[in-house]
Amino acid sequence: MRLLLPLSLLAITVSLTEGVMVCYYGSWAVYRTGDGKFDVEAIDPDICTHLIFGFAGLGWDNKIRVLDPYNELCENYGKCAYNRFTALKEQNAELVTILAVGGWNEGSTKYSNMAKNAGLRKTFVDSSIELLKAHKFDGLDMDWEYPTQRGGKPEDKVNFISLLSDLSTALHANNMILTAAVSAGKLTIDPAYDIPGMAKNLDIMNLMAYDLHGAWDPYTHHQSGLYQYPDDTGDNVYLNQDFAVRYWIDGGMPSTKIALGVPLYGRCWKLDYNTEETGYYAPASQPGPAGPYTRSPGFLGYNEICEFQKTESDWVVEIAPGMNEPYTYSYSHERIWCSYDDHDSCVVKANYAKEMNLAGMMVWSIETDDFKGKCHDRTFDLIKTLRETYSGGVITVPPPPPTTTLDPSAPTTRTASTPSTTTTTTTSPAPPPDGVCKVPGLNPDPANCHHYYLCSPNSHNGYDATEELCSSGTLYNPEAKICDWAASVCALGKYCEADCA
Repeated sequence: MRLLLPLSLLAITVSLTEGVMVCYYGSWAVYRTGDGKFDVEAIDPDICTHLIFGFAGLGWDNKIRVLDPYNELCENYGKCAYNRFTALKEQNAELVTILAVGGWNEGSTKYSNMAKNAGLRKTFVDSSIELLKAHKFDGLDMDWEYPTQRGGKPEDKVNFISLLSDLSTALHANNMILTAAVSAGKLTIDPAYDIPGMAKNLDIMNLMAYDLHGAWDPYTHHQSGLYQYPDDTGDNVYLNQDFAVRYWIDGGMPSTKIALGVPLYGRCWKLDYNTEETGYYAPASQPGPAGPYTRSPGFLGYNEICEFQKTESDWVVEIAPGMNEPYTYSYSHERIWCSYDDHDSCVVKANYAKEMNLAGMMVWSIETDDFKGKCHDRTFDLIKTLRETYSGGVITVPPPPPTTTLDPSAPTTRTASTPSTTTTTTTSPAPPPDGVCKVPGLNPDPANCHHYYLCSPNSHNGYDATEELCSSGTLYNPEAKICDWAASVCALGKYCEADCA
């Protein structure tokens, strides 16, 4: 057995033969409706080696910030999602639970300002350790998207390594691990990442080898192709998983620290009406229609795609010459065209990761797999396929131990000084409009899609509201309950009229 991590971290080591199966969880899926709703208890704790809760954020006080206190904490009759998430280890003692901080919606500016100052880094690191301990997480996933970009500065490349070094030292001292989600795009990698410095400090690097194409392109393409499409030219020759893996390794990242990311969703377009083309590079200037669960134009969960294919007869599935991944289209479904991964392409990618001596696999994200087993003879088929293929065998699922039910009203071990108890707001926040808090959790501002409000019940039979700004280029999507691409929100045609004009 070859250990990927320091010997002191006995609880979180993994054999080379089995590999890692890192599963991100998008916690806002709890707000979806119908068969798309996915809460912590829907997670199968036996299919992933590492579970990552997305996301925490960064407060303007430079402390780690709980982004949805009502869902994630226990105070004020909250739903205790953090505690329930880490309690999954009671069903699988080998499971590693990690809290991710950052994500696309957070942007880069706050992280850039924090990382450049040793004192501010210490504030962030200390508050992170305190929050992780309070809720029994095993580590932190640093998901700054991206250093030097989206409001960042050129010096972020150096400062990011200082931040990772501070985090690594503090986390390892507390028997925790440090992981990071990183870009697969060469044009992001070159300015943003000092690869040898990252290799020195990270225990696992989660390579986001997806979103390589999407509705921001005026033509169809595969968002997560393993290899270059034969007709690719220009910068598109870099936009494939094999190039990204080799580029990171050639830059100095050990292959055994790389978890290859596979998307459990599709990127979708509407084929233009003036074309009969249905392959790659078909003209497509609009995002595909939103799905019934994820409610985001240009995006469908794998569960949505496979259910459409199962219930609607005109969906065509094809694989382009020289490629391994499927794409699908339907003329009756608003001329939709989606690139995605399925059972067979997951087999190919897991075998590739094995041959490249990678640490294992990663998925974004567990709640859009076929978790109800509507399309396959088992639940979570894509995740199980990735792990079984990489490990070369079938997962043996141990019998579950007696379950423990958490009392949402019970106090946590967090002290009053923990940063997550401090309500943080943007600088000079505007008060929420009267009646903006309709339900606990995320609420839109009908008059302004550039922000939204986090609403938590208080002891006065009302709500405490915290303003959250959407990053540049995004607007709040009231259906998906996320800050989404502005074009995707405007494509819904029923929100943000002033912002979409």
